[in-house]
Amino acid sequence: MPEKDKLIGGGLMLISAVVLLVYIYGLFFNEALGQLLIKLTVFVAVAGVMGILGWIGYTLATTPPPKPLEEIEKEIEEELKKLEGQKGGSEKSSEAK
Repeated sequence: MPEKDKLIGGGLMLISAVVLLVYIYGLFFNEALGQLLIKLTVFVAVAGVMGILGWIGYTLATTPPPKPLEEIEKEIEEELKKLEGQKGGSEKSSEAK
C-alpha cells in the first residue's frame, strides 16, 4: 500500500507541474488562450468564494436558534434537585439496613 501511495503522490506532482507549465505558457505566450485562462481563473475564484458564502448562509438559515440561557438554567436546577432527591433517598435506605 505505501508504494501505491508514493506512486499516486508522484503522479499528482507530475500532473500539477504540467498543468502549471501549460498555464504559464497560455497566460504569457499565447494571447487568445491567456484571455480565456484569466477569465476562467477569475470565475473559479469568484465561484469558490460565493459558494462558501452561500454555504454559510444556508447553515445560518437552517440551524435552529439555541435555547435561551434562562431555560437551560432551569433544566440544570431541576436535574440537580432530582439528583439530590435520589442521593438523599439512597442514604436513608442504606441507614435503615
